[in-house]
Amino acid sequence: MKTDSRLHVMHLVYRFSSGGLENVVTQLINGLPRDRFRHTLVALTEVDPVYRSRIETPDVQCIALDKQPGGPLPYWPRAWRLFREQAPDVLHSCNLAAMDFLPMAALAAVPRRIHAEHGWDVSDPGGSNLKNRRNRRLMAPFVQDFVAVSDQVRDYLRDIIQVPPARIQLITNGVDTARFRPMQTSDAWPAGLPFQRGEHLLVGTVGRLDPVKDQARLIDAFARLQALGEEACRRARLVLVGEGPLRQALGEQVAQLGLQDRVYFAGQRQDVPAVLRALDVFVLNSVTEGTSCALQEALATGMGIVATTVGGNAAVLGQGSAGHLVPPSDTMALTQGLRQALAQRLDPVARQAQQEAARERAMNAYSLQAMLARYERLFASRKGQVVQ
Repeated sequence: MKTDSRLHVMHLVYRFSSGGLENVVTQLINGLPRDRFRHTLVALTEVDPVYRSRIETPDVQCIALDKQPGGPLPYWPRAWRLFREQAPDVLHSCNLAAMDFLPMAALAAVPRRIHAEHGWDVSDPGGSNLKNRRNRRLMAPFVQDFVAVSDQVRDYLRDIIQVPPARIQLITNGVDTARFRPMQTSDAWPAGLPFQRGEHLLVGTVGRLDPVKDQARLIDAFARLQALGEEACRRARLVLVGEGPLRQALGEQVAQLGLQDRVYFAGQRQDVPAVLRALDVFVLNSVTEGTSCALQEALATGMGIVATTVGGNAAVLGQGSAGHLVPPSDTMALTQGLRQALAQRLDPVARQAQQEAARERAMNAYSLQAMLARYERLFASRKGQVVQ
């Protein structure tokens, strides 16, 4: 018998670590009313302790299925038992790997099954892989409502996966504009950051060190900047925040280019808002995206921005009104975008205009409270209701 009257939401993802979709789950857990919702985290693989520390709500259970590489079928019985034992009111699954477990949720009679698509990885840019498309179509009948985080993802679900439009909710990610704000004179310099405030112009990015984020091309573009000899380029330094499988290779690349004193690997940080405030230019050089939380956070911080024209990036930047857009996988275009953005930082008028345009767009278009309100209504709604 259920003794807790709160709505029980189970969040199912491949891994809980650093990343945009994990950030959205954190926002939901920390932001939804605690007297109405309780949450369980289920990772197919693992829950990173650093991620767990970001959860502010005290009664959140974390479960890891320790799934090994390969298909989902050997793990279906355990998943079915978990769904039966936990008896969630809502299953909120994210991206393709978690979608494979929706048949077990349906078999376990989970009453609300909501699946969110946050974009694709580098092995499947734009969701073009035919096997993955087939799997999504096979799993789609077990989903009652889909969440798309960008227009591109919504159109993909509707036109390629053939999900009826009435079953798709477009809910863009939100950003906490109180935490992510411009630098003030009283703000302390982030601990350990080796560059000098006022002397250097910091170019940076935040994200998993992974091929989908294409940090290797960013390092190459940064090296080209150094060769230009212009003041803004000479003063530029590069900050890479995050960890991931490319850490060693990227470090070797920096060493081969002789940039060790100009590039800083910051690792995973608990003070990302402070690090962003220290940057002059934020770069998102992804080859594929949904709606990037890191890009929205940079927008709210009011810095110069250079981003690739993939996923929801152009929409986040107002089609270029709040930042520079460049094509993906184009080193020369990225170099020129960085050059222009850095030059703006030396012009006080252009710098102030950039900050105001970016900050205003973040506050007007990507309110965290608006996102939370839409998810709250969706989780509490009945199957197929349109959430405004």
